[in-house]
Amino acid sequence: MKAVIYARYSSDNQREESIEGQIRECTAFAEKNGITILRHYIDRAFSAKTDNRPEFQNMIKDSGKHLFDMIIVWKLDRFARNRYDSARYKAALKKNGVKVVSATEVISDGAEGIILESVLEGYAEYYSADLSEKVVRGMTENALKSKYNGGTRPIGYLIDSDQCFQLDPLTAPFVREAFQRYDEGATMTQIRDWLNEQGVKNTRGQKMTYNSVQHLLSNRRYIGEYTYRDIVVPDGIPAIVPQDLFDRVQQKLAKNKKAPARHKAEDDYLLTTKLFCGYCGAYLCGESGTSHTGNVHHYYKCVSVKKKRTECHKKSVRKEWIEDLVVSETMRMVMDDKAIEAIVSMLMDLQDRENVNLPLYEQQLRETDTAIQNLLNAIQQGILTKSTKGRLEELEATKEELETKIACEKLAKPKVSAEFMTFWLHRFRKLDVRQKSHRKMLIDTFINAIFLYDDKMVITFNYKEGTTTITFDDLKTALADQKTGSDLDCSTAPRKSESNRVPAFLFFSVQNGSLNMQVQPLVAKVNREVGGRGRGNLLSLGAEKEE
Repeated sequence: MKAVIYARYSSDNQREESIEGQIRECTAFAEKNGITILRHYIDRAFSAKTDNRPEFQNMIKDSGKHLFDMIIVWKLDRFARNRYDSARYKAALKKNGVKVVSATEVISDGAEGIILESVLEGYAEYYSADLSEKVVRGMTENALKSKYNGGTRPIGYLIDSDQCFQLDPLTAPFVREAFQRYDEGATMTQIRDWLNEQGVKNTRGQKMTYNSVQHLLSNRRYIGEYTYRDIVVPDGIPAIVPQDLFDRVQQKLAKNKKAPARHKAEDDYLLTTKLFCGYCGAYLCGESGTSHTGNVHHYYKCVSVKKKRTECHKKSVRKEWIEDLVVSETMRMVMDDKAIEAIVSMLMDLQDRENVNLPLYEQQLRETDTAIQNLLNAIQQGILTKSTKGRLEELEATKEELETKIACEKLAKPKVSAEFMTFWLHRFRKLDVRQKSHRKMLIDTFINAIFLYDDKMVITFNYKEGTTTITFDDLKTALADQKTGSDLDCSTAPRKSESNRVPAFLFFSVQNGSLNMQVQPLVAKVNREVGGRGRGNLLSLGAEKEE
């Protein structure tokens, strides 16, 4: 029989060493019973009271491939501490021909085994619930006495031998001064840099970050307030910051939160890190400016021109114009059925070339099956020698070994079908290019780099070798022929019926009946969707496959 091992430890009282012990005992059980282990599924720091465990869910999904017959666990409580989850998933596994076996609990296959298994599962759930109640009860008693209950210790405090909070004479003064600096007008970035210069570390022992400072300035423990669940104890711990200073800081935090963000414009530029100057090769960064009429204009500007590094003469370009043009041309390609078919073909070819072991094992298995069949035919015809039996046993062992290797390869690298790839790529056609998140998704998936000149744009793609050049004069002419005017920033993503109106801007060049593409990024993205969320959440659209 072929099996997998599932091991797990909780975050409360177990460590990494327990995983090694579980695997060791499960492996010994498999060897004793002549069972072949294909792989291990391990969840670290996950409770079995819930089924929200990544490797557990992967194991259940992989059982549908019918590559293994058994799941070996150290004890049944490793599989689940919830009777409902246990019954539900065991029923699903049973449909797939897989059963759950405990390596250390002897459970027979008869009627007695059913009762014993139910008792063990019920006791596991009882133990989990009872332990949870005891832990909460103990932590509640600690909270009423304002004692440390575990978790992250705030900067500026020490925990004494009685588990009580005490001021840290080294870091508490920095906490107070951080509040004072913010109250006097310093930004969080300035405070972060100052704290790092002073050698102050965050709660994880690393350098202070923007989020660390934000959390520090809003932490009510610094005014002596102790909280745990619904328990609040004013003046439960020593205060570092006066109440009036803390209140002023909270008011400023709330005010700055509602104010326009200083760096918001940077986040709105979709082509950042992908748009380059065609003359000097530097990035084009996003900038904004206000005209004499009070209108705010956004544009991309060459970094070399901005910092005067070289004598680059690249002109600034309007943000809306360039982004709309890139989105329009990318959507034009997505609407081309032949282009999608070509991408899928290349994806499948690359996927086959990436896994070199599986085709080799499958070929060897076919050859072994043929050899076994020839031997059986020879035996049926009365041709039997001393070496026939030994050769047949050798071939049977080889076949079993190859089947195990093939199952391991399929579990490690699940193969994506051409149908699924086509479905996944077709989801891009339903993107709403008016939404920023959908525009960003389109650009991030297909665009590799854009080189911008004053009279043309050269685009390179994640799935295509070479480049595509778009001449702005030709584009103006094409738009004029369509009676849409020459204002390029009005260019939007085409409708499906318009996908071939401008042949000069098609993204694929056919050479010798094939397409030259660079498809690795798309393979990685498809594999992440398959291995992560599966088919239900593709492109975050909640899409399901249509008939």
